[in-house]
Amino acid sequence: MSFDYLGLSDELLSAIKDAGYSEPTPIQKKAIPSVLQGRDILGIAQTGTGKTAGFTLPMIDILSQGRARARMPRSLILEPTRELAAQVEESFDKYGKNSKLTCALLIGGTDFAGQVKKLDKGVDVLIATPGRLLDHMERGNVMLNGVEILVVDEADRMLDMGFIPDIERICKMLPKKIQSLFFSATMPNEVKKLTDSFLKDPKEFTVSAPTATAVTIEEHLVKFRGSDKDKRNVLRHLIKSQGVDNAIIFCNRKKEVKIVNKSLKAHKFSAAELHGDLHQSTRTEVLADFKAGKIKILVASDVAARGLDIPDVGHVFNFDVPSNPEDYIHRVGRTGRAGKSGIAFTLSTQFDKKYLDGLIRFLKKEIPLFDVPSDLLEDGPKKRHFEKDDKKPVKTDKKPVKSDNKHRQEKPAQKQENQGKPKEKSREKPSQKPREKVVGMGDHVPDFLRH
Repeated sequence: MSFDYLGLSDELLSAIKDAGYSEPTPIQKKAIPSVLQGRDILGIAQTGTGKTAGFTLPMIDILSQGRARARMPRSLILEPTRELAAQVEESFDKYGKNSKLTCALLIGGTDFAGQVKKLDKGVDVLIATPGRLLDHMERGNVMLNGVEILVVDEADRMLDMGFIPDIERICKMLPKKIQSLFFSATMPNEVKKLTDSFLKDPKEFTVSAPTATAVTIEEHLVKFRGSDKDKRNVLRHLIKSQGVDNAIIFCNRKKEVKIVNKSLKAHKFSAAELHGDLHQSTRTEVLADFKAGKIKILVASDVAARGLDIPDVGHVFNFDVPSNPEDYIHRVGRTGRAGKSGIAFTLSTQFDKKYLDGLIRFLKKEIPLFDVPSDLLEDGPKKRHFEKDDKKPVKTDKKPVKSDNKHRQEKPAQKQENQGKPKEKSREKPSQKPREKVVGMGDHVPDFLRH
C-alpha cells in the first residue's frame, strides 16, 4: 500500500516522493485517514514508528485552507524535549514545502524576542515544550482560543518529566470544539485520566515498536571484565582499528558523556558532546558541525539521541549497554539508514550484566562477540571475558572467629557422661557485712553518705 491511497493531496504526495518515501509505516496507515476525517486519536506508539509523519502529513492538508491571526495559532503540538520539537519542525518544513503554512518553535535556550516576533505575525502551526509555552502565555504573547488541532506527543515521557499538570493547565485554555491527537508509548493511570478528560470518542490503536535492527547493520558485542578506564581504552582501539569516518557514541548518563568526550579529546580525536544540559544554541551548532563533517565523533545521551536525524553515520558505539532495551534499537538505528550499511559495537563489562541480559531477552537473539587485544585491559587476559553465571563475591564486615580450646563443644560421649552427674553448685561469694539502716532512706544507704 502506498501513500496514494491515504487521501492526501497531490502537492503533499509530491513532497513525500521528493523526500524519498514510497510506503507508509503501520502507524501512518492507521493515523492519517482518521486525522483527515477529523476524529480524535489515541495512539500507543513509540519513537521510531513513524508517528511524527503520521500527524504532520494530514495536518498540512487540513490547515492548507484558512489564515492565521496574530498571537492565535491554528494548531498546537506539545513535545517533551527540545530535540523532538525541533524534529517536528523539520518534518513540517520537509513535507510542507508546497504549502504556505507558517510554523513557530517555542523551546528553551533560544531567543525569546525572536519567538515573540513570529507569534505577532501569526502562525498556522505552533510547536512547543510545555514550560516555554506557559512562559509566553503568562506574558500575553500567545492565546489558544484559535487552536483547531492539538497534538500531545510522548505523553508518558511528559509524565516522567513532571509536565502533566502543565498540560492539564494548557488544555483547559483551549476551545471546547477541537480535534485532539494523543500519542504515548505506554498508558499509565495519570495519562489515561488525561485522555479520558480531553478526548471525545477517540480512534484507538496500538503499534509496536521495532524489536529488531535493520539487516544493513552489522552488530558486535565486546565483553570483558574491567574498569571504566578499560572501557575507554577499548573504545579508542575500536575507533582506530575499524577505520571510523564518523560515529555516534551513546552513554547512559550525562556525566559519562562528559568524561568520554574529554578522554577522546585528550587523545587527539575530533569529538564533541551532546546532552540535555547544553544551551540550545550550542546543541544546534554541535549537530550542524557533525552533519557537515567538522566533528567526526559525537558523544551523546539518549535524551539527545531520540531527536537526532543524521544521515550517513558509519558507526555507532554503545559505551554503556542501554538500561531500556528499546533504546538499543533507536541507538543502533542511527546507522545503516536508507539501505546503507552500518556497524554497531556494544561494550559490556561485569557491571552491565543485568542490562545485557535484558537486552538479549528483548532481541531474542545473541549479539555476535568481538574480541579485542587483552593488553588493552589493566590485568590482561584475566579480565578478558565473563560468563552469564559469574557472581560477584559477597562482601561481609564479619571477621572470622578463631577457634579456641576453651570454647570447643563437648563430644557426644562426654555429654552423656555429664548428663548422669549432678550439677555442681556454683561457689557463692562470701557474704558482706549488712549495711546500717538510715532513717527515712529505706534499707539502701547511698555511698556518698558513708564518707
